[in-house]
Amino acid sequence: MEATMQIEISDAEWEVMRVLWTLGHATSHQLTEILTEKMGWKPATTKTLLGRLVKKEILSTTKQGNAFDYKPLVEETAAMNAATHALFSHLCQMKAGQTLADLMTDLTFSQADVKKLQAVLEKKALTAPEQVPCNCLPDCETGQC
Repeated sequence: MEATMQIEISDAEWEVMRVLWTLGHATSHQLTEILTEKMGWKPATTKTLLGRLVKKEILSTTKQGNAFDYKPLVEETAAMNAATHALFSHLCQMKAGQTLADLMTDLTFSQADVKKLQAVLEKKALTAPEQVPCNCLPDCETGQC
């Protein structure tokens, strides 16, 4: 897999980001209301997470009157791709295909998504090797990972 940017955010921070990516930007008050309803969080929890995300330079904040407005500095697709690449970099290359197949079985896709996936797989099939080498051990020849 190609190198990607590093984005390290916790599960709770992902929840904040999902809301902000959907809205584009929001005030701390709006985020507190939404995340209290969605996650059952106290306002202090949301504000702590917002502060962490600003410190990590994943969110920007501007003061507007008595409120702070938050805006993502990282695109949703870039963050999801970075997280996915990070996860798959920890797996044996030989098991990546089975892991994706398992995920595809468990997830719900639209008809358009299925067509995109089929097109990607058809293109990949043209250059796919017979077997993917193990990358768990130096000079692994057993494939018993």
